[in-house]
Amino acid sequence: METDFLPPHLRKYVVEQHYEKYTPVDQAVWRYVLRQLKAFLSKHAHECYVEGLNKTGIDIERIPRIEDVSKKIQEFGWRALPVSGFIPPAAFMELQSLGVLPIASDMRTLDHLLYTPAPDIVHEAAGHAPILIHPEFSDYLRQYAQVAKKAIISKEDLDLYEAIRDLSDIKENPASTPEQVKAAEEHLDKVGKSISHISEASELSRMNWWTAEYGLIGELDNPKIFGAGLLSSVGESKWCLSQKVKKIPLTVDCIKTSYDITEPQPQLFVAKDFKTLVRVLDEMADQMAFRIGGLKGLNKAIEAQSVNTAELNSGLQISGQIVEAITDSNGTLAYLRLQGPSQLSYQDHELPGHDQKYHAHGFGTPVGFLKAYPNQCPSTFTADQWSALNVVPGKETRLEFVSGVVVTGKVQSVLEKDGKTLVLALTDAKAELNGRILFAPEWGTFDMAVGSTVPSVFGGPADREAYGETTDFVAKRVPAPKYSTEELQRQNLYGQVRKIREDKLQGAALTDALEKVLAAHKTLMPTDWLLLMESLELVLSRHPESKLKKQIEDDLTTLSKKDEKTHGLIQDGLVLAGAL
Repeated sequence: METDFLPPHLRKYVVEQHYEKYTPVDQAVWRYVLRQLKAFLSKHAHECYVEGLNKTGIDIERIPRIEDVSKKIQEFGWRALPVSGFIPPAAFMELQSLGVLPIASDMRTLDHLLYTPAPDIVHEAAGHAPILIHPEFSDYLRQYAQVAKKAIISKEDLDLYEAIRDLSDIKENPASTPEQVKAAEEHLDKVGKSISHISEASELSRMNWWTAEYGLIGELDNPKIFGAGLLSSVGESKWCLSQKVKKIPLTVDCIKTSYDITEPQPQLFVAKDFKTLVRVLDEMADQMAFRIGGLKGLNKAIEAQSVNTAELNSGLQISGQIVEAITDSNGTLAYLRLQGPSQLSYQDHELPGHDQKYHAHGFGTPVGFLKAYPNQCPSTFTADQWSALNVVPGKETRLEFVSGVVVTGKVQSVLEKDGKTLVLALTDAKAELNGRILFAPEWGTFDMAVGSTVPSVFGGPADREAYGETTDFVAKRVPAPKYSTEELQRQNLYGQVRKIREDKLQGAALTDALEKVLAAHKTLMPTDWLLLMESLELVLSRHPESKLKKQIEDDLTTLSKKDEKTHGLIQDGLVLAGAL
């Protein structure tokens, strides 16, 4: 799998698809879901959906190879790469911003045929990929990713992400016990209830949910489906268009509506067209710290308790956990303080000598204007202006800020880029504000950032690759399922039915082959309805007068009485098979 074009910190999320891992049961589940979806969505999805299935190489008969999908969507400016289950939201967004569609290579189980709590290849390939052929939606998705990767993600968001991923992995693993599922559910509930504020990342997640995942488009009273969550769910694609689901015109206020991934949605938002998505996204971006900056942006970062970046108007970027924005008597930012590993960058590239090892214990700097030049940003000072302040290597200087911050020390060096002063390094330095010591000589060299305002604050480090691993970029793998002897026997029977189809057996030869499979089915797994459905399809199309027809229909009728969900699945299958 070609990943050289990716930044190194993203490559770890890419996995091999290992096509051989898909069992005959997986292939049967894919086939059932895709046949149902295509039949329903050809009438109720956005008009580009069915065309998109064909153009992206999504075959109803078998699970796609992601490398084949990637070759197809390259025609539309995208490529696809396989990942394992949930990947961190920040990583997902950065991949999309690079034109990469991450496709979870895992396959949902028969128990979760209608809806899976975890990302899977049905959702990603059959849900997301087909809509990418529409240029306006493709443009929205790219713009969304660019905005979302700037969002401030909180420590609480990361805890919630881990809890959701753990629960989805446990639920999808056939070897999981009821006790394990219950424990994971209780942990998720506990984490969810501990959320103290809604971060920008959470708001962006909601916007993504109500658009790219669960979005409707067109007229309010007769919308079409375009969200991948709906396009990949047989049950929800039908439910969502019913009168039971409230339809609301899409506005930026959708970010105020939360969602529950374990339940069908009680309301959905309808975009007039794909251009509406871009407009609403831009309104959202106008509220975010990366555009508003200042104290409001800094306070968002402080509340998040995660690694973020404050960008000064000089262009200098300060990354780390921002813990305090000290203001003067007028409420204007006077001093910025970070704790833990910090990084200084310019234009998203780490400055030499200013990595998180050097700034391992944090970083602090005054921000604002100097009394000597109260209307000019210090970063634009000329050499003569700095010289007038004794800011010359080897000289002692005293810098008084309008805010009241006073910095003294011996100038060690002056760092400039593109004609702007970015960092002053002082030894034997002291910084204080109204009697509060902000930096003391015994702390070492004082690297003072230069800038008068903070126009932007955004999520994560400016140079993520140089900064190194952060908690929002942990790579995990979905545990490989362990199959019992009974499950392996079941897979074998499904494999036999698939071979019968692919060998194009007809007439009496078909009946003879199926009879042996169905006899074993009755002994080994009498409650499995999908294998019966696959068999009935073959009988109806290749040997309709077979004695097996009534036997299979009777068995399916009996199984359909198990519960409402099974009844619906069987009825839908019978309709497509031509039995109803």
